[in-house]
Amino acid sequence: MTGIYVSLFISNFSNVTSHLSPTFDNNIPSSNNSKKIAPIEKVVSLVSRTGRDLQRYSTSGHRQVVGCVPYRYKKHGGGGEREIEVLLISAQKKGKGMLLPKGGWEIDESIEEAALRETIEEAGVTGQLEESLGKWQYKSKRHTMVHDGYMFPLLVSQQFEKWPEAEFRQRRWVSLSEAIVLCQNSWMREALEAFINRKCQTNE
Repeated sequence: MTGIYVSLFISNFSNVTSHLSPTFDNNIPSSNNSKKIAPIEKVVSLVSRTGRDLQRYSTSGHRQVVGCVPYRYKKHGGGGEREIEVLLISAQKKGKGMLLPKGGWEIDESIEEAALRETIEEAGVTGQLEESLGKWQYKSKRHTMVHDGYMFPLLVSQQFEKWPEAEFRQRRWVSLSEAIVLCQNSWMREALEAFINRKCQTNE
């Protein structure tokens, strides 16, 4: 498993940096795990990327999508007990359904860079990226195109008050059981279940 450190700079935020330690699953594709990380401005900005000119597709024509399960530990009482909370976002500001942050993996970035970028753009958080949970295939509701979705756990260390999609997304910290109920996409619920199983095994 390879570790890299990424220092993220957010434009117009002074003195806001975060050292990340992503890990990699050798079975998950990457543009090149050994390459030098892109310049910080290339990873994160206060403006979301738009359009699909740089969108990455598989050899089968499947759109490549990557996202995160952002989580944190919430302490209970003085006994040191900790509960995991997951951050969900709304599909729209007034939308009923909740989602995990995700988006298109583009050709000028690694899969890890894409996961970090999409999570900051949509949820306004960053932290330590962990080993991939796996790959899921799904079809979007509006199109018949097949997507390959890759998900990574992200232990959140920073939450920003301003982020690229703050004007039209709400975010909400919830328990693991609430996250399963509220998450509207079946493949994302499966990713959450994979995340829960991993954390349960780790705590045994």
